[in-house]
Amino acid sequence: MPLSMSQASVPHFIRGLGQLETILKLGEAADPGLAAARLAPDMLPLSGQVQRASDTAKGCIARLSGVENPRFADDEKTFADLYARIGSTLDFIKSVPTEMIDGSETRHVEVKGGGKVFEFTGLHYLQRHALPNFYFHVSIAYAILRHNGVALSKRHYLG
Repeated sequence: MPLSMSQASVPHFIRGLGQLETILKLGEAADPGLAAARLAPDMLPLSGQVQRASDTAKGCIARLSGVENPRFADDEKTFADLYARIGSTLDFIKSVPTEMIDGSETRHVEVKGGGKVFEFTGLHYLQRHALPNFYFHVSIAYAILRHNGVALSKRHYLG
């Protein structure tokens, strides 16, 4: 049986968000102020990295399935706020029936950003935009925590 679009997307987002929550808990235990920490002055803080990972995961599932993408306020400032954001994202992803995602390989997907509109097929969107973008923000969150002295290892990222 070939790999379906739901199999190629949903488990990645569920697992990645779970690992993100794991590393956030270690960060919070080390320093509750790290939610505002940055890797570089021109990069988003840890909270922004979590928001973008969340936006990418829920946006991907919404675009592939054709359901409305839930809007979140992007006002998270504490670790508790970030855990709630991850929980809401997971709830949304798990609520979308797999049959609404499957078969979306050729669905037309538009993504707006930086004043431009990017067009993809569903498969190319998942493979070339959504998953790389999701993992970028998860890995930057890891890097921010690691850079600030949180005792993390590759095992924490991979699970």
